[in-house]
Parts: sequence; structure tokens; C-alpha cells
Amino acid sequence: MSLRLPTGSITVLLGPSVQRRRTMNRLDDASGRCADGHDAVVRRLGARATESAADRLATVDAARRGPTAMVLADRLTDGLDAQDRSTVLSALRAVAADGVAVLVDDIDPVAALAVADGALRVDERGEVRAEELAYLAS
Repeated sequence: MSLRLPTGSITVLLGPSVQRRRTMNRLDDASGRCADGHDAVVRRLGARATESAADRLATVDAARRGPTAMVLADRLTDGLDAQDRSTVLSALRAVAADGVAVLVDDIDPVAALAVADGALRVDERGEVRAEELAYLAS
């Protein structure tokens, strides 16, 4: 599967949960490419439901070290309460500010939209298309 994501921004994956999971699973961490075609480092961030918010924040911070071009935040907030979920998702803003493209699939897409610059919607057939955030806000 191939996706082109804007650098320096957070994109949220929307749609049916099963299709979002399948989409994230189809993305190959080892095949990232920059716009000019050279290899790019892709980091997939996830967590076990038992991990604390502090541990997850440390994981996000670690993604800022090194030559990261894309971060896949793959259900990074599963098991957290609303406040901790918001804190962890907000930490992704610093990653994007470093010029990294961030794609988020979260158990709570509404919370993820609060930090998003853009969105992709996956439909029941697994097809992905850009979603207008202005439309979502109305």
C-alpha cells in the first residue's frame, strides 16, 4: 500500500475500526520514501494497554531522535483515560513540528482529530481517500 502524507503534519485515519486496523497493518515500515525518492525512516509507535501515559510519552519523545521521516501512531493510546489520551496525542504535535509526517489510528478518532491537520478515510472496501476537515467541523 502506498500513501503520500504531508510532512510537518498529523493525519488521522478515519472509518470503520476494522478497516483502519487493516490499513495500518498493510503499511510497510521498511519501504518509506521521501518526496525525492530516497529511503526514509518510518517509526511505528504502539503500546500495550498496561503501559502508563509516561511510558507512551517517552516513546513519542524517542521518535524525535534520529532521522525520522514518518511516524505511524498505531493505537498508541489504547487503555488510557481521556485526559491521558489527549496528553499523548498532543505530544505528537512536537514530532510533526520536526518536519515528520505523522499518521494516527486511534481507538478514539475524535480525540485524534483534536490534534490533526488532516484526515484520511478508509471505507468498507479498504479504499483510502482524503477527508476535508472543514466538512467534519460543520
